[in-house]
Amino acid sequence: MKIENKTLLITGGTGSFGNAVLNRFLNTNHFKEIRIFSRDEKKQDDMRNQLKNEKLKFYIGDVRDYASVERAMRGVDYVFHAAALKQVPSCEFFPIEATKTNVFGTQNVIDAADLNKVKKVICLSTDKAAYPINAMGISKALMEKVAVAAARNCTNTTVCLTRYGNVMASRGSVIPLFLNQIKNGDTITVTDPKMTRFLMSLEEAVELVLFAFEHGNQGDLFVNKAPAGTIGDLAQALKEICDAKNEIKIIGTRHGEKLYETLCTREEMVKAEDMGEFYRIPADNRNLNYAQYFSKGGEDVSVVEDYHSHNTEQQGVEGMKKLLLQLPIVKEAVAS
Repeated sequence: MKIENKTLLITGGTGSFGNAVLNRFLNTNHFKEIRIFSRDEKKQDDMRNQLKNEKLKFYIGDVRDYASVERAMRGVDYVFHAAALKQVPSCEFFPIEATKTNVFGTQNVIDAADLNKVKKVICLSTDKAAYPINAMGISKALMEKVAVAAARNCTNTTVCLTRYGNVMASRGSVIPLFLNQIKNGDTITVTDPKMTRFLMSLEEAVELVLFAFEHGNQGDLFVNKAPAGTIGDLAQALKEICDAKNEIKIIGTRHGEKLYETLCTREEMVKAEDMGEFYRIPADNRNLNYAQYFSKGGEDVSVVEDYHSHNTEQQGVEGMKKLLLQLPIVKEAVAS
């Protein structure tokens, strides 16, 4: 796909994902303009002063406010929609706020994109959207449904989705917390040592979005195949990397946390296309004439297994250490 002389808009662009995209594209010939759309003027000012790049344009706004989204969307060719409320505990206490941003905000982005004839929108989702049990996952699952439903009716814009697991060392994730606790000599607080999570770097998250950007058809959902590990092994690996003596304390599961995360449900795995490092799950384009699937079902869904963090490749402490030592935040901690 040719993306020279094109304009990219990143919603929630001052976050971890937005920064990773800029690291990838800012100093290349790809994209003549990259727009950062977010509601935090302080982070935008920090980014502006740090990067000092004429290719970057900054737009203050909120995905909840259609008018601000629509103004930023004018003249845009492609959109990476990363704006979201992502913290499980805060979404549990403020589910309406999660809904306003994750669900209605996504509809605003897609509507504004289609109006302005944007070529493609990639919406970023999370493994917590598969079989969701918490407000964050439920709002993201509904976001996926909104995107697929909108894709059926968009006349100008292709809408695709990506779903991925925990991004290591992203803002608000557990790795910076553990490193901080180790640095300060505090107890390392683990909710449940047997809890498993998919593990991927920010660079891999960007690769997944770019794969969807290149190969996505209307309503497609893309999932990357990722290794996983237990939270107990993660804490132990960081202790050993930092040569730390901190005690590990089990504090119990937080509001809305799962024992393991699912990247693809069995219903999705039945129709998933294996594309090597990724799965493509095409949109369900059946209409409201439900008589067909009351009279005719399928047996496959009963025998296919979910793709989740308990049944994928487990890293163990040593494997976890290899993954962690690739992260800049861990390299800095070891060097200090």
